[in-house]
Amino acid sequence: MLMPKRVKYRKQQRGSMKGKATRGNKLHRGEYGIVAMEPAWIRSNQIEAARVAITRHLRREGKYVPRQACNI
Repeated sequence: MLMPKRVKYRKQQRGSMKGKATRGNKLHRGEYGIVAMEPAWIRSNQIEAARVAITRHLRREGKYVPRQACNI
């Protein structure tokens, strides 16, 4: 799972989430991408599930390069 080993402050103040993403929503490398259909926090187990599904679909034909960090 994607999670830091140590953090200075445990609780993260997240604030509100509304509107559409305007930055970081373009495809940087490759041909395929995952798009969020509505605003929501992404957890590490969701990123891991997407990674497993992509690697199973690619079957050593391509490479998976994650650009997303989890919001814990």
